Amino acid sequence: MKIKQSPSRIAFLVFNYLFLALLGFLFIAPVWHVVMASFSDAASLTSHTGIVWWPLGEFNIGGYKIVLNSPSISTGYLNTAFYVIVGTLISLLLTTMGAYALSRNTMKYRNVIMLFLSFTMLFNGGMIPTYMVVKNIVHLYDTRWAVIIPSAISVFNLIILRTAFSQVPESLVESAKLDGASEWTIMFRIIVPLSKATIAVILLYYAVGIWNSWFPAMIYLKGRDKYPLQLILREILLLNDTGVMTTSADAVKNVQLERKLVKYCTIIVSTLPIMCFYPFIQKYFTKGVMIGAVKG
Repeated sequence: MKIKQSPSRIAFLVFNYLFLALLGFLFIAPVWHVVMASFSDAASLTSHTGIVWWPLGEFNIGGYKIVLNSPSISTGYLNTAFYVIVGTLISLLLTTMGAYALSRNTMKYRNVIMLFLSFTMLFNGGMIPTYMVVKNIVHLYDTRWAVIIPSAISVFNLIILRTAFSQVPESLVESAKLDGASEWTIMFRIIVPLSKATIAVILLYYAVGIWNSWFPAMIYLKGRDKYPLQLILREILLLNDTGVMTTSADAVKNVQLERKLVKYCTIIVSTLPIMCFYPFIQKYFTKGVMIGAVKG
């Protein structure tokens, strides 16, 4: 039986749909502009102003050829892949271990530890002391570990995961202990499988954060052979330095002529992997965040 809707309800639905359609257009338009511009003719793109709705001039993939043949882009991709894979695994492992320990009622002084951890979300040592620690004390300067280790654990993610672990019934843990299970067994075979939705979201947070990160690399890395892709992208977009993409004089001249086109193509190449990765995690996103946010 179809329920008759009131005029106010119909007006609300119309307004809601129009508002969401406008909001969706505002989100999609910049992405569409970058994609269409990346397939445009370089000369037409340089003289064009405003949003690009369709490829300007002839359909062109020359910008992608320049980007994909660039040694800096290739090296940056490999470095970023290393940072994302290794950094995400280390961060997820440490966060999971810390969240499990802090979620157990039997752990002494866990509230005090949580207070100290929460304090670091508001106050920290600052950039200069951190730089001095990384360079002079732990001696990680100009190494790939300088990008991974100092920011390995996010307290925000730790709190979310700890809350999710706390919601696992204590009876399951007690039953496992009666069967002789160790803490490692309980964590990896009981707690983690029951919290996979939240863990998937935390994995996404870490992976996207590391993929987009460029500031730690700019501070701690001296050799360009260790630069992540985002730092190369920063040089191209902000510093307007497309010459970093090649060492050949003729190629540099060609890149300079197609500077604007190369920028758009670089944006697409650098964001495409994370856009392809997101749909596989999306189904866990809402559920995982809600599980970790119900209780504090």
